[in-house]
Formats: sequence, structure tokens, C-alpha cells
Amino acid sequence: MKLLLHRASLRLRHTFTIAHDSRDVQETLIVELQDGPLSGFGEATANPYYGITIDRMMTDLGRVRDLIETPDWATAETLWDRLHEALATNPFAQCAIDEAAHDLVAKRARKPLYAHWGLNLDMPRPLTNFTIGLDTPDVMLAKMQELPWPLYKIKLGRPDTDLDTLRLLRKHTAAERSPAKFRVDANCGWTVDQTLAFAPELVALGVELIEQPLPADDWDGMARLRRELPQQLPAGATLPLMADESCITETDVARCADYFDGINIKLTKCGGLTPARRMIADARQRGLRVMVGCMTESSVGISAIAHLLPLLDFVDMDGSLLITNDPATGVTFNFGTVQYVNANGTGAVLRV
Repeated sequence: MKLLLHRASLRLRHTFTIAHDSRDVQETLIVELQDGPLSGFGEATANPYYGITIDRMMTDLGRVRDLIETPDWATAETLWDRLHEALATNPFAQCAIDEAAHDLVAKRARKPLYAHWGLNLDMPRPLTNFTIGLDTPDVMLAKMQELPWPLYKIKLGRPDTDLDTLRLLRKHTAAERSPAKFRVDANCGWTVDQTLAFAPELVALGVELIEQPLPADDWDGMARLRRELPQQLPAGATLPLMADESCITETDVARCADYFDGINIKLTKCGGLTPARRMIADARQRGLRVMVGCMTESSVGISAIAHLLPLLDFVDMDGSLLITNDPATGVTFNFGTVQYVNANGTGAVLRV
């Protein structure tokens, strides 16, 4: 067993902006677990908001190299448990190695990863949205028109102009036979009163959910919002509230159940596929809807997410569509539908 680390700079098609960040290049780390002729691949991106750099991930993984390269672990879950204490402060690094381990183990079993987990592609699978990063309304419209898609995730967080932006975007989809659905991600940028005021028009504009409207630690605000939101909506309408920044790790699921209608799981934040599957099971038991989101990552990380689809209500896995120099191949997309590779493991392969 050999651990190999590959760093890459992903060039974005457009400057990507959310409420607290803007970038043109995304640094990423691709982990390879090489076992004879087989290699498993995983990925985690740098993230200044969480203090994660490529150098830090490489250093932390280097410290546990001996635990990884020993051949005495047979499952990805075993390796995750072995590494968790040492990587507890770096879930991004743990995510990358965990994805690689799941890929490798499924390849050893000669199965696609979803089949290794006992899932199949006859099970219902959600479409992925395509993300429109926060920008001026005209630029956001140009991004949307560049790629016709059945489902857009609109990054907002500027309350004075957010509704105007959505109106503009909807105006240019309204004439379609099947107008695209919208999702809204406020990235902690709204208040309770703003969200309640926006809600009726969000429904009228075809928004199907709101992701993280309030700051992550505003639990009192979320309690009020969840209590009062139904009163603001037209009869029979729903507008689910999805936790993102408020739901990072496994222990957050229980708390979010009292304040949100669902959770958005990010593999890098929780530590990989192993804890994500436990979070999905926990959320289901608590009656929560489940979404998995992505970072701006290559086909390595996106292909890992794809194997969770039969377990999900919603998915945001468009990261590889947002870059121009994907260092890997893997799953592809047909108008929001994931196309799997006819291969074992996740299907991700590094380009030569």
C-alpha cells in the first residue's frame, strides 16, 4: 500500500462569489491509495474559511502515513476509525483519504461503489442543480444562459437586491415549456424578518427550498423562522429550510432536527463518505430531508458524491462543471442527470 498526494490548481470558468468569499482559482488535493495494480482516489479542496490549506492537509496526512500504508485494514470504515483521532482537527484531509479508501475497497470487490454498499441505479436519484455564484444580476443572468439546466442553485446574500436578481432570472426562464426550478442559498446573509418578507415571492418565483438563510449560530432566529414561515406562505405551499453551515458534523444532525426541515452534508466538512452515510441514516430517523453538497472540486470528489444519490432527496454536485482544467475523468451529466462510468469503485481516474 502506498499513499500518493497530488496537488492541483483548478481554474474556474467564472469568478465564484458567495457571501464571504470570492475566487478565480481553487486549490485542491487529490489523494491516491495505490495497492498493486489498483488505485483509489479521493479529494479535498483548500478552504480559507475553515483554515484548511493544501500544505496543512499534506502535513497532516504525512503524519499518519504509517497507519495508512499498513495492509491490515479491510474496510474504509476501519481506516476512518483508525485515523479519526489524529485527523480530528482536519476533516478535509480525512475526507480525501476516506473517499480514496472507499474507491479502493470497491475496486477490490470488483463492484461500483454504490453496488458495494448494496444500492442500485433503479432507486430514485435526484437531479443535480447548477450553481449561479453571487454577482451583479446581469452577470448572474449571463452565467445562467450559458448553460441551460433544469435546476439552478442561486447564491444570494445581498438582501437589498436579492429579489430583483431572482425576478430577472425567472423572467428569462418563464417562457420555457418546463421552467427551471430554483433553489436559494443565502449563505447566512439574511435576517429572520427579511426571510419572512421574501418567502411569499420566493414561492411565486418557483423557489423549492432555502439553504442556510441565517447565521449558523442564530438558533433563536431559526426557531422563530421555522415557527412563523408557514404563516407567510400561500395555502398548500412549502419552502423547506435546509441547514448548511449549521450542520457540519455528525453531532449537529440532532440539533438541526429542531430548527430545520433538512440538512446539507458536505463530505469535506464532516470527514468523508463514512460519516456522511451515518449522518444520512440519522437524519432519516429524525424525519429530515437530506441533501449532499460539493465544493468547487474535480471529477474525483464529484464522482464520490454520485454514489450516494440513491440515498438523497437533493444534491448539489456541479463542482466539476465550474472548472476548465479538470485533472480527472469520472461521472458526467446529461441535463442534470448523473451518467455513471462503467467501472468499479467511484469511476474517477486521474488524467495522465
